[in-house]
Amino acid sequence: MASKEMSFLEHLEELRWHLVRSFAAIFIIAILIFANINFVFDNVLLAHLKSDFSTYQFFCKVFSSIGIDSSFCDIKFKQTLQALNPTQQLMTGIWSSLILGFVVAFPYVLWEIWRFIAPGLHETERKKSKGFIFVSSLLFFLGVLFSYFVIIPMSVYFFYNFQISDAIQNNFKLEAYISLITNTILGVAIFFELPVVIFFLSKIGLVTPHFLKKYRKHALVLVLVISAIITPPDVASQIIVSVPIMILYEISIYVSNFVLKKQQKYVSKSPRV
Repeated sequence: MASKEMSFLEHLEELRWHLVRSFAAIFIIAILIFANINFVFDNVLLAHLKSDFSTYQFFCKVFSSIGIDSSFCDIKFKQTLQALNPTQQLMTGIWSSLILGFVVAFPYVLWEIWRFIAPGLHETERKKSKGFIFVSSLLFFLGVLFSYFVIIPMSVYFFYNFQISDAIQNNFKLEAYISLITNTILGVAIFFELPVVIFFLSKIGLVTPHFLKKYRKHALVLVLVISAIITPPDVASQIIVSVPIMILYEISIYVSNFVLKKQQKYVSKSPRV
């Protein structure tokens, strides 16, 4: 059954309700998180300040087993952060709850987006796009896990121990530390959506496999530079961060090539006038 034609204003009204439901889901989850904010901070957002964090212990054992000296085996943190104004703890708690609310609600937000664009797709396109929510959510949460258990521990350790002079003491603000955690989680999770982004860019012809292959070396250099910035200054840590990102890049090349072949196959089957 064909979908009913909608006016521009009706489309805007439909979009508004999808956005309202998405924001409602984020706010409800954020309220639940804020109700348990002490547990969330002690066991999630501040967990990287504990020397027995699972990532530190794992890297220490792995590097030691292959004969590589690693600074992860001797970690010491000053586990206090500074709140420099009366409302900072409250506002940091609220903002953190909203960001984590978005992270948890991400699959539902995607579903609302898909519900909005699905009526404009052909039946075959609608069937093929059913896996969009699952794949996008899977990549997003893989990015969350990778940032939380790999990038953030390395970044926290590096910034806590980096000094340009012994006369300078690191005393970090609560807001700055939590921003580092939440921004890294969101940034890496969104970056893990690269194959999905490349899929749509390839569909509209803005990206090709040839373009991605041509600039592969440039991408590798960029990834190594970023890895060197966000990780401790040892080769092993930089490799740990770089490898998954380059794997995503190679997957994106495959995805772009798949889209191109599908389009060429469709064109070859189309009847000529």
